[in-house]
Amino acid sequence: MDRVFIRGLRIETVIGIYDWEQTIRQPVVLDIEMGWNLTAAAATDCIDQALDYKAVAKRLKHFVSSSQFALVETLAEQCASLIRDEFQVPWVRLCVNKIGAVTDAEGVGVIIERGTDA
Repeated sequence: MDRVFIRGLRIETVIGIYDWEQTIRQPVVLDIEMGWNLTAAAATDCIDQALDYKAVAKRLKHFVSSSQFALVETLAEQCASLIRDEFQVPWVRLCVNKIGAVTDAEGVGVIIERGTDA
């Protein structure tokens, strides 16, 4: 299966398990790979046959910035479900990086894969 990717999508959201974290907005960075058959889009040169990565990014930015999470695991799972359900993506790999969460680390987070990569 072909892949469409979005890397380094930075979004401010409310995330964390500590009380003080629930009162501030913090950045998370998403790296996304989505399984998609690119054959029809390449043959027709038509956006209607492609996975519109701009629409995916815009939807994720709206969803994440208007939501609140305790765990990066929850954020990742909900984003993966949104991508698969709303954009009919059969497979997604999503990395959520909560930058600044651990002193002296560039970032921490999770990587999940959902669906089938045929």
